[in-house]
Amino acid sequence: MKTAFDNDKYVTMQSEKIAKRIAKFDNKLYLEFGGKLFDDNHAARVLPGFLPDSKLKMLLKLKEKLEIIIVISANSIEKNKIRGDLGITYDQDLLRLIDAFSSLDLYVNSIVITRYCGQPAADKFRQKLSALGIKSYLHFDIEGYPSNVEKIVSDEGYGKNDYIETTKPLVVVTAPGGGSGKMATCLSQLYHEHKRGAAAGYAKFETFPIWNKPLMHPVNLAYEAATADLDDINMIDSFHLEAYNIKSTTYNRDAEVFPILSAIFQKIRGDCPYKSPTDMGVNMVGDCIDDDEACRKAAKQEILRRYYQALYDLKNGDINKDIVHKLELLMQQASVTKEDRKVISAALIRQEVTGHPACAIELKTGEVVTGKTSDLLGAMASALLNSLKILAGIDHNLHLISPQSIQPIQILKTNYLGSINPRLHTDEILIALSTSASDDPDARKALEQLPKLSGCEAHSTVIMSPVDQKIIRRLGINLTCEPVYETKRLFHHK
Repeated sequence: MKTAFDNDKYVTMQSEKIAKRIAKFDNKLYLEFGGKLFDDNHAARVLPGFLPDSKLKMLLKLKEKLEIIIVISANSIEKNKIRGDLGITYDQDLLRLIDAFSSLDLYVNSIVITRYCGQPAADKFRQKLSALGIKSYLHFDIEGYPSNVEKIVSDEGYGKNDYIETTKPLVVVTAPGGGSGKMATCLSQLYHEHKRGAAAGYAKFETFPIWNKPLMHPVNLAYEAATADLDDINMIDSFHLEAYNIKSTTYNRDAEVFPILSAIFQKIRGDCPYKSPTDMGVNMVGDCIDDDEACRKAAKQEILRRYYQALYDLKNGDINKDIVHKLELLMQQASVTKEDRKVISAALIRQEVTGHPACAIELKTGEVVTGKTSDLLGAMASALLNSLKILAGIDHNLHLISPQSIQPIQILKTNYLGSINPRLHTDEILIALSTSASDDPDARKALEQLPKLSGCEAHSTVIMSPVDQKIIRRLGINLTCEPVYETKRLFHHK
């Protein structure tokens, strides 16, 4: 994939922008971080060249000045909401984030559970945090939010929330995913700081939508696709247009909450330092794009991937058809069709020819490699081995793993571990390949090609097993699947 984003320039520009915003207030800034802070894989996919931990590297430049608050919605805990790119729940990801920040000596102040109204799962999670020695606070639902500004900015609104004790000039408020309540947490803190005589400030870092890119730019449409379940809608910032006669892109939740922010600032200092949601932002991403066309192409692929994920979620009963229809509309707006994803047709053709489920992987060279289901291997395991052979320059007919060494693994699975599927999954085939690599130079050479699969595209003609999906994610392959199970069984696991 062609590099289209200057990551080094971004890290420098972004840290400088934040430092200037801290100085604008009374050396106390609550910075809402939208998107993923530690591993923003969505940004890396739609902005080729953006590194998933870019924002973290930027914050390390401000390390001595900052502390971190992690926010999670009680509803996300109650519903076991999953972070799609990692396949773990939001509460698990929260603990992962704490470990990640702590390993870099970044101070995590506490956890805030938002929209709390007595959810049992939230209570249990809070007990777990307490047992781990982690401070936690509760923020509550406010009747009439976000329209009833008078109640929100009062002791009956934000005043009911727990106040979070902080000591650093920069307080970064982040979360495992969107819709967690980061902005409300920041605004609640501004209210409490004001009551304590402190003139703290607020700013927003939202990677997407990119404010200085057009409303219908594919990168901005890809953001809508990523947040389709949250009903986020990109829109022209009417406040910014009225104040400066300049078009900029924002989204509905920022536009809705801006009057609240303005009202809070007016109570704190008599006026609001921002004239629009765009003014609140400190995002420099749009200034670091070197190749706009490459980003457009990458974003269109992301929209397609989100569409197929929605079809999968619909098949499992996790979403309703409205989300799928929204994604279909976004595909139309971005002028993208299934034909724009080469691996889809390649996999379907291979299935039609062989009569068995198939997979296709598009390598970074543009070459598409396929694999089919056989008596020994699943389709993805087959496509994976075929891809490694091509990357290593190994003859296709050469066996990297002998059938004789596969059979004992199949016996272990079916006779001793109770599996009804004798075929090797991707994790099992990689373990077998690793074993062969100890005394086979070709197998070792093939194994060394695994890092080259990161960022490649793949498609399966059937829904892959959870095991295969997990391994493919770890390899960094961008996978889509037809919303069809291989069998008619109602229970699908391995």
